Amino acid sequence: MIDTGWLGPQEWQAVLLSLKVSAVATVVGMPFAVAVAWLLARRSFPGHGLLSGMVHLPLVLPPVVTGYLLLLTFGTQGPIGGPLKSLGIVFAFRWTGAALAAGIMGFPLMVRAIRLGFEAVDPRLEQAAATLGAPRAWIFLTVTLPLILPAMLAGATLGFAKAMGEFGATITFVSNIPGQTQTLPSAIYALLQVPGGESAALRLVAVSAVIAIGAVLVSEWMARRMKARLQGRADA
Repeated sequence: MIDTGWLGPQEWQAVLLSLKVSAVATVVGMPFAVAVAWLLARRSFPGHGLLSGMVHLPLVLPPVVTGYLLLLTFGTQGPIGGPLKSLGIVFAFRWTGAALAAGIMGFPLMVRAIRLGFEAVDPRLEQAAATLGAPRAWIFLTVTLPLILPAMLAGATLGFAKAMGEFGATITFVSNIPGQTQTLPSAIYALLQVPGGESAALRLVAVSAVIAIGAVLVSEWMARRMKARLQGRADA
């Protein structure tokens, strides 16, 4: 039976699980995205093009292929999933696997946005700090990182939005288990397979749109505040 209220219990579970999966995917992926973006923007090394290609591979591969590769790699019999299972860490058919799949699909977008931020930073600012004797790590934390914060916010927003909308890789890797791995896109798909489920699916579509628009607005507001703060420091 299709719930006739605004959102039924199972639909709320899908909404909350999607928010949880997207937030974890974004937060956990951010440090790796910053590191890879810095390598691609600031370093020249053998395999630079290969690394860039590997990072962007999820954008060009069919999502189902990415999900299947994750299942082969992180499944309980996989080369990584097997040893992790012995440690009590399981990704396949768990919400953690949904976060992993969503994070990998959104990772290229995060890296791209942050890389553009690194490339926009004037190297002379970092050189000026270096001439004053500041260590490289301190320069990165106090000069470079504040300057790329708007790019990091843009990357986080793109990664979060991609995670919220991810379907193919997630359903292939962790299936569509209500209350455990059923995210918003999976719930919408399931409802469309049930006679009379169109209205409930439309409600979830509306919720997805509200969350996505809200994330963009919050990101824009925070980016403007950070930009204004940085300009204020520069004027001072």
